[in-house]
Amino acid sequence: MLSGMDVVTRFAPSPTGYLHMGHAFSACKGWAKARAAGGKFRLRLEDIDATRCKPEYADAIVEDLRWLGLGWDGEVRVQSAHLAEYTAALNRFEDRGLLYPCFCSRSDITQAQAAPHGGEVVYPGTCKTLSTAERAARIAEGRKYARRLDVNQALRAVIHGPGPLRFFEESTGWVEAVPQRLGDVVLARSDVPSSYHLCVVHDDALQGVTHVTRGEDLLAATHLHVLLQKLLGLPSPVYTHHKLLMNANGKRLAKRDGAPTLRAMRLAGEDAVSILKQLTESTA
Repeated sequence: MLSGMDVVTRFAPSPTGYLHMGHAFSACKGWAKARAAGGKFRLRLEDIDATRCKPEYADAIVEDLRWLGLGWDGEVRVQSAHLAEYTAALNRFEDRGLLYPCFCSRSDITQAQAAPHGGEVVYPGTCKTLSTAERAARIAEGRKYARRLDVNQALRAVIHGPGPLRFFEESTGWVEAVPQRLGDVVLARSDVPSSYHLCVVHDDALQGVTHVTRGEDLLAATHLHVLLQKLLGLPSPVYTHHKLLMNANGKRLAKRDGAPTLRAMRLAGEDAVSILKQLTESTA
Protein backbone atom coordinates (compact mmCIF):
# COMPACT_ATOMS: atom_id res chain seq x y z
CA MET A 1 0.00 0.00 0.00
CA LEU A 2 0.98 3.66 -0.16
CA SER A 3 3.26 5.24 2.40
CA GLY A 4 1.88 7.90 4.73
CA MET A 5 3.23 10.92 2.85
CA ASP A 6 1.56 9.67 -0.33
CA VAL A 7 -1.95 9.80 1.13
CA VAL A 8 -4.24 12.38 -0.48
CA THR A 9 -7.91 12.48 0.49
CA ARG A 10 -10.71 14.89 -0.38
CA PHE A 11 -14.13 16.22 0.55
CA ALA A 12 -16.30 17.05 -2.47
CA PRO A 13 -19.75 18.39 -1.52
CA SER A 14 -22.33 19.85 -3.90
CA PRO A 15 -23.44 23.33 -2.79
CA THR A 16 -27.16 22.59 -3.05
CA GLY A 17 -27.81 23.40 0.61
CA TYR A 18 -26.06 23.95 3.92
CA LEU A 19 -23.83 21.23 5.34
CA HIS A 20 -25.26 19.09 8.11
CA MET A 21 -23.63 16.68 10.55
CA GLY A 22 -23.78 13.84 8.03
CA HIS A 23 -21.63 15.87 5.63
CA ALA A 24 -19.28 16.85 8.43
CA PHE A 25 -18.94 13.19 9.43
CA SER A 26 -17.80 12.27 5.91
CA ALA A 27 -15.47 15.29 5.69
CA CYS A 28 -13.93 14.37 9.03
CA LYS A 29 -13.31 10.81 7.84
CA GLY A 30 -11.16 12.01 4.96
CA TRP A 31 -9.50 14.81 6.95
CA ALA A 32 -8.56 12.47 9.81
CA LYS A 33 -7.09 9.89 7.43
CA ALA A 34 -4.92 12.48 5.71
CA ARG A 35 -3.77 14.14 8.91
CA ALA A 36 -2.95 10.81 10.60
CA ALA A 37 -0.78 9.84 7.63
CA GLY A 38 0.88 13.24 7.27
CA GLY A 39 -0.75 13.54 3.85
CA LYS A 40 -2.96 16.07 2.06
CA PHE A 41 -6.66 16.88 2.34
CA ARG A 42 -8.32 18.52 -0.69
CA LEU A 43 -11.58 20.44 -0.94
CA ARG A 44 -13.67 20.41 -4.11
CA LEU A 45 -17.04 22.04 -4.80
CA GLU A 46 -19.09 19.96 -7.23
CA ASP A 47 -21.30 22.73 -8.58
CA ILE A 48 -21.89 21.59 -12.16
CA ASP A 49 -25.69 21.66 -11.77
CA ALA A 50 -26.33 25.41 -12.00
CA THR A 51 -30.06 24.93 -11.43
CA ARG A 52 -29.54 23.56 -7.90
CA CYS A 53 -26.17 24.87 -6.74
CA LYS A 54 -26.04 28.33 -5.17
CA PRO A 55 -23.06 30.64 -4.39
CA GLU A 56 -24.31 31.24 -0.86
CA TYR A 57 -24.17 27.51 -0.15
CA ALA A 58 -20.64 27.31 -1.56
CA ASP A 59 -19.54 30.18 0.70
CA ALA A 60 -21.19 28.52 3.70
CA ILE A 61 -19.35 25.23 3.04
CA VAL A 62 -16.01 27.02 3.22
CA GLU A 63 -17.04 28.95 6.35
CA ASP A 64 -18.40 25.87 8.12
CA LEU A 65 -15.31 23.75 7.47
CA ARG A 66 -13.04 26.55 8.71
CA TRP A 67 -15.22 26.93 11.80
CA LEU A 68 -14.91 23.20 12.52
CA GLY A 69 -11.15 23.31 12.04
CA LEU A 70 -11.13 21.02 9.01
CA GLY A 71 -8.44 22.84 7.07
CA TRP A 72 -7.54 21.73 3.54
CA ASP A 73 -4.41 21.84 1.41
CA GLY A 74 -4.11 23.88 -1.78
CA GLU A 75 -6.81 25.82 -3.57
CA VAL A 76 -10.48 24.87 -3.53
CA ARG A 77 -11.35 23.31 -6.89
CA VAL A 78 -14.63 24.66 -8.22
CA GLN A 79 -15.96 22.41 -10.98
CA SER A 80 -17.99 25.08 -12.80
CA ALA A 81 -14.72 26.85 -13.61
CA HIS A 82 -13.44 23.83 -15.54
CA LEU A 83 -16.24 22.86 -17.91
CA ALA A 84 -13.92 22.69 -20.91
CA GLU A 85 -11.94 19.90 -19.25
CA TYR A 86 -15.02 17.74 -18.77
CA THR A 87 -16.19 18.43 -22.32
CA ALA A 88 -12.80 17.27 -23.62
CA ALA A 89 -13.11 14.02 -21.66
CA LEU A 90 -16.68 13.57 -22.91
CA ASN A 91 -15.55 14.09 -26.49
CA ARG A 92 -13.02 11.29 -26.10
CA PHE A 93 -15.92 8.93 -25.46
CA GLU A 94 -17.84 10.41 -28.38
CA ASP A 95 -14.89 9.90 -30.72
CA ARG A 96 -14.77 6.22 -29.74
CA GLY A 97 -18.48 5.73 -30.42
CA LEU A 98 -19.28 5.06 -26.77
CA LEU A 99 -22.10 7.62 -26.41
CA TYR A 100 -25.58 7.84 -27.85
CA PRO A 101 -28.33 10.49 -27.57
CA CYS A 102 -31.24 9.70 -25.28
CA PHE A 103 -34.49 11.63 -25.74
CA CYS A 104 -36.36 10.01 -22.84
CA SER A 105 -37.63 12.01 -19.89
CA ARG A 106 -37.44 10.63 -16.35
CA SER A 107 -41.15 9.87 -16.48
CA ASP A 108 -40.65 7.99 -19.78
CA ILE A 109 -38.07 5.79 -18.12
CA THR A 110 -40.20 5.17 -15.03
CA GLN A 111 -43.22 4.28 -17.15
CA ALA A 112 -41.08 1.78 -19.05
CA GLN A 113 -40.88 -0.08 -15.74
CA ALA A 114 -37.14 -0.02 -15.54
CA ALA A 115 -35.73 -2.02 -12.68
CA PRO A 116 -34.83 0.10 -9.64
CA HIS A 117 -31.41 -0.34 -8.10
CA GLY A 118 -30.25 1.37 -4.94
CA GLY A 119 -33.02 3.92 -5.17
CA GLU A 120 -32.16 4.77 -8.77
CA VAL A 121 -34.00 3.87 -11.95
CA VAL A 122 -31.93 1.82 -14.37
CA TYR A 123 -32.38 2.95 -17.96
CA PRO A 124 -33.88 0.20 -20.17
CA GLY A 125 -32.00 1.27 -23.32
CA THR A 126 -35.00 2.67 -25.20
CA CYS A 127 -33.02 5.07 -27.40
CA LYS A 128 -30.06 2.77 -27.98
CA THR A 129 -31.89 1.04 -30.84
CA LEU A 130 -32.76 4.24 -32.73
CA SER A 131 -31.20 4.44 -36.18
CA THR A 132 -28.77 7.20 -37.13
CA ALA A 133 -31.50 8.79 -39.25
CA GLU A 134 -34.03 8.68 -36.39
CA ARG A 135 -31.56 10.32 -34.01
CA ALA A 136 -30.70 13.02 -36.53
CA ALA A 137 -34.37 13.74 -37.19
CA ARG A 138 -35.14 14.19 -33.49
CA ILE A 139 -32.16 16.46 -33.01
CA ALA A 140 -33.21 18.51 -36.05
CA GLU A 141 -36.66 18.90 -34.46
CA GLY A 142 -34.99 20.56 -31.50
CA ARG A 143 -35.67 17.70 -29.10
CA LYS A 144 -33.57 17.90 -25.92
CA TYR A 145 -31.41 14.91 -25.28
CA ALA A 146 -28.90 13.46 -22.85
CA ARG A 147 -25.66 11.73 -23.82
CA ARG A 148 -25.58 8.20 -22.43
CA LEU A 149 -22.64 5.87 -22.10
CA ASP A 150 -23.14 2.54 -23.85
CA VAL A 151 -21.78 0.50 -20.96
CA ASN A 152 -21.56 -2.80 -22.84
CA GLN A 153 -19.69 -1.13 -25.70
CA ALA A 154 -17.40 0.54 -23.16
CA LEU A 155 -16.68 -2.79 -21.49
CA ARG A 156 -15.73 -4.28 -24.84
CA ALA A 157 -13.34 -1.37 -25.32
CA VAL A 158 -11.44 -2.14 -22.10
CA ILE A 159 -11.78 -5.93 -21.88
CA HIS A 160 -8.36 -6.47 -23.44
CA GLY A 161 -6.73 -3.77 -21.33
CA PRO A 162 -4.12 -4.42 -18.63
CA GLY A 163 -5.54 -6.08 -15.52
CA PRO A 164 -9.09 -6.96 -14.49
CA LEU A 165 -11.78 -4.35 -13.94
CA ARG A 166 -11.84 -4.04 -10.17
CA PHE A 167 -11.32 -1.62 -7.28
CA PHE A 168 -9.77 -1.88 -3.84
CA GLU A 169 -12.17 -1.40 -0.92
CA GLU A 170 -10.08 -0.82 2.20
CA SER A 171 -12.33 -2.82 4.51
CA THR A 172 -12.79 -5.88 2.27
CA GLY A 173 -10.04 -5.95 -0.34
CA TRP A 174 -10.39 -6.26 -4.12
CA VAL A 175 -13.90 -6.02 -5.55
CA GLU A 176 -14.81 -7.03 -9.10
CA ALA A 177 -16.43 -4.06 -10.84
CA VAL A 178 -19.82 -4.69 -12.45
CA PRO A 179 -20.76 -1.37 -14.09
CA GLN A 180 -23.72 -2.95 -15.89
CA ARG A 181 -25.62 -2.78 -12.61
CA LEU A 182 -26.22 0.94 -13.22
CA GLY A 183 -27.25 0.57 -16.84
CA ASP A 184 -26.35 3.13 -19.54
CA VAL A 185 -25.79 6.19 -17.37
CA VAL A 186 -26.09 9.82 -18.48
CA LEU A 187 -22.75 11.60 -18.81
CA ALA A 188 -24.17 14.97 -19.94
CA ARG A 189 -27.50 16.77 -20.38
CA SER A 190 -28.54 19.91 -22.21
CA ASP A 191 -28.82 21.79 -18.89
CA VAL A 192 -25.97 20.01 -17.07
CA PRO A 193 -22.85 19.82 -19.27
CA SER A 194 -21.24 16.92 -17.42
CA SER A 195 -22.40 14.33 -14.94
CA TYR A 196 -21.22 13.73 -11.40
CA HIS A 197 -19.71 10.43 -12.53
CA LEU A 198 -17.44 11.92 -15.18
CA CYS A 199 -16.43 14.96 -13.13
CA VAL A 200 -15.55 13.02 -10.00
CA VAL A 201 -13.35 10.55 -11.89
CA HIS A 202 -11.58 13.35 -13.77
CA ASP A 203 -11.01 15.50 -10.68
CA ASP A 204 -9.88 12.75 -8.34
CA ALA A 205 -7.09 11.96 -10.79
CA LEU A 206 -6.27 15.63 -11.41
CA GLN A 207 -6.03 16.39 -7.68
CA GLY A 208 -3.86 13.34 -7.06
CA VAL A 209 -6.40 11.71 -4.74
CA THR A 210 -5.09 8.35 -3.55
CA HIS A 211 -7.84 7.50 -1.03
CA VAL A 212 -11.53 8.23 -1.58
CA THR A 213 -13.51 8.23 1.66
CA ARG A 214 -17.26 8.61 1.14
CA GLY A 215 -20.63 7.24 2.20
CA GLU A 216 -21.74 3.70 1.50
CA ASP A 217 -24.59 5.11 -0.62
CA LEU A 218 -21.97 5.71 -3.33
CA LEU A 219 -20.56 2.20 -3.37
CA ALA A 220 -22.65 1.18 -6.40
CA ALA A 221 -21.37 4.19 -8.35
CA THR A 222 -17.79 3.02 -7.82
CA HIS A 223 -18.42 0.10 -10.20
CA LEU A 224 -19.01 2.66 -12.96
CA HIS A 225 -16.19 4.95 -11.89
CA VAL A 226 -13.65 2.18 -12.33
CA LEU A 227 -14.83 1.72 -15.92
CA LEU A 228 -14.52 5.46 -16.63
CA GLN A 229 -11.04 5.48 -15.10
CA LYS A 230 -9.99 2.63 -17.36
CA LEU A 231 -11.43 4.33 -20.46
CA LEU A 232 -9.61 7.58 -19.68
CA GLY A 233 -6.36 5.93 -18.66
CA LEU A 234 -6.61 7.26 -15.08
CA PRO A 235 -5.42 5.62 -11.85
CA SER A 236 -7.94 4.08 -9.48
CA PRO A 237 -7.67 5.23 -5.85
CA VAL A 238 -8.22 3.15 -2.74
CA TYR A 239 -11.87 3.38 -1.61
CA THR A 240 -13.50 3.44 1.81
CA HIS A 241 -17.30 3.55 1.85
CA HIS A 242 -18.25 4.32 5.43
CA LYS A 243 -21.53 3.88 7.27
CA LEU A 244 -23.85 6.88 7.10
CA LEU A 245 -24.57 9.00 10.14
CA MET A 246 -28.10 8.37 11.44
CA ASN A 247 -30.51 10.34 13.58
CA ALA A 248 -32.07 9.13 16.84
CA ASN A 249 -34.71 7.22 14.87
CA GLY A 250 -32.11 5.32 12.88
CA LYS A 251 -32.80 7.30 9.72
CA ARG A 252 -30.05 8.72 7.54
CA LEU A 253 -29.41 12.43 8.06
CA ALA A 254 -30.60 14.33 4.98
CA LYS A 255 -31.30 17.91 3.95
CA ARG A 256 -34.81 17.04 2.81
CA ASP A 257 -35.63 15.73 6.29
CA GLY A 258 -34.48 18.89 8.04
CA ALA A 259 -31.19 17.59 9.44
CA PRO A 260 -29.62 20.29 11.65
CA THR A 261 -27.09 22.30 9.68
CA LEU A 262 -23.61 23.33 10.73
CA ARG A 263 -24.51 26.90 9.86
CA ALA A 264 -27.41 26.87 12.31
CA MET A 265 -25.16 25.39 15.00
CA ARG A 266 -22.48 27.99 14.30
CA LEU A 267 -24.93 30.89 14.45
CA ALA A 268 -26.45 29.46 17.64
CA GLY A 269 -23.05 29.67 19.30
CA GLU A 270 -22.36 25.96 19.64
CA ASP A 271 -18.80 24.92 20.36
CA ALA A 272 -16.91 23.83 17.23
CA VAL A 273 -14.19 22.06 19.23
CA SER A 274 -16.75 19.81 20.93
CA ILE A 275 -18.46 19.00 17.63
CA LEU A 276 -15.15 18.17 15.95
CA LYS A 277 -14.17 15.97 18.91
CA GLN A 278 -17.49 14.14 18.61
CA LEU A 279 -17.01 13.62 14.88
CA THR A 280 -13.39 12.53 15.24
CA GLU A 281 -14.32 9.95 17.86
CA SER A 282 -17.12 8.70 15.58
CA THR A 283 -14.63 8.13 12.75
CA ALA A 284 -12.22 6.11 14.85
